[in-house]
Amino acid sequence: MIRVLIVDDSPVIRRLLREVLSKEPDLEVVGEARDGKEAVELAQALRPDVITLDIEMPVMDGLSALREIRRLVPRAKVIMFSTLTEKGARETLEALALGAFDFVTKPKGASLLESLSRIRSELLPKIRAAVPTVRKPILPRRPAPPVAPRPLIRPGVYSVVGIGVSTGGPRALMELIPRLPATFPAPILLVQHMPPLFTAQLARSLDQRSALRVKEARSGETLAKGTVYIAPGDYHMEVRGSGRAKVIHLHQGPPENGCRPAVDPLFRSLADAYDGTAVGVVLTGMGQDGKKGAQRIKEKGGLIIAQDEKTSTVYGMPRAVVEAGLADLILPLSEIPIKLQEIFLGKGK
Repeated sequence: MIRVLIVDDSPVIRRLLREVLSKEPDLEVVGEARDGKEAVELAQALRPDVITLDIEMPVMDGLSALREIRRLVPRAKVIMFSTLTEKGARETLEALALGAFDFVTKPKGASLLESLSRIRSELLPKIRAAVPTVRKPILPRRPAPPVAPRPLIRPGVYSVVGIGVSTGGPRALMELIPRLPATFPAPILLVQHMPPLFTAQLARSLDQRSALRVKEARSGETLAKGTVYIAPGDYHMEVRGSGRAKVIHLHQGPPENGCRPAVDPLFRSLADAYDGTAVGVVLTGMGQDGKKGAQRIKEKGGLIIAQDEKTSTVYGMPRAVVEAGLADLILPLSEIPIKLQEIFLGKGK
C-alpha cells in the first residue's frame, strides 16, 4: 500500500485528489494539509511514501516546505502540483532541482470529469513510479537471438546527438549538458517530456549554466554545432534534409507512447537524416519511449548510450533499451558527458 499525503490550499483540488486516490486499491490517503507549515508537520508525523505538494500556498510556500521535507523526511517522494504558467514552470524546475521526484500540472478550466480523468492519467502513474513494487519474476522464454558485436566507437565519425529523457530529466540534464565544452562539434537535439512553457524555462535554465548554447527549437531553423535544441512542449521534433543542410521540423502529430513531444520520432528522423552517424542517449524516465527510435538508429549503424539503473530516478526508458539489446554503452550519468567528449573530440575532459 502506497501512503499519500495531499497538500494544497484549495479545498476543490484536495477533494479532486482525494476522490481519485481513494478509489485505487493500492493507494491510501493518510492526511491532508492546507499550507506548507502543516505539510511539514504532517510529513513528520505520518511518514507518507508520497506527498503531492502545491507550490503557491499561505503560511509557507511549496518550495520552502519541500526544503524542510527533504531535510526531515528524506524518504518521502514529493510530486509537485504546478500551475501551467511561466511562474509555475520556473518554480517547478526549482523544485525538481531541490529534489522533488516529478510534477503534474493542475487542471485548469476543465470540467469535473475532465479534471478527474487528467489526474488519473497523469498523477497515478507517477505515484506508482515513485514507490515501485517488487518486480514480478520473469517467466522463462525462448532464448534471444545472438546479439551482434558492438560497433567499434570511432571518434570523429559521428555527426549528431539525440537525447531522450522524462522523469528525473531536469536534474540529469543539469549534470550532463553543462559539462560539455563550447567546442563540442555537433548539434544536440533533446526531448524532455514536459508541457509548453516548461520546456522554454528548461532551455533558459540550461543555457545560463552551460558553455553550449541551449534553446527551445523552432521549426525551419538549420542545425548548428555546439547548440542544444529542446523540443517545445506539445510538439514532436524531427530533423529533415540531406547532405549538410539539416533543418528542424516541429509538428503536432498524434502522441507516441502517450507523449508529445516523444523521443521515438526524433530518433527515427536522426537515423534517417544522418545515416549511421547519429548517437542516441536514453536517460532516466518512465515507460519505453525511445526504444523503437533507438532500434532505428542501431539498424542504420549508429550508437546508443543508456543511463544505468543506479543513477536513474526511474529506470524505465533506459531499461527498455537495455533489455532489448540496443545499448552499446550503459553508463552512470556522470560518465555520459565524458564519453560523449571521447566520441566527438577524441578525449575526455
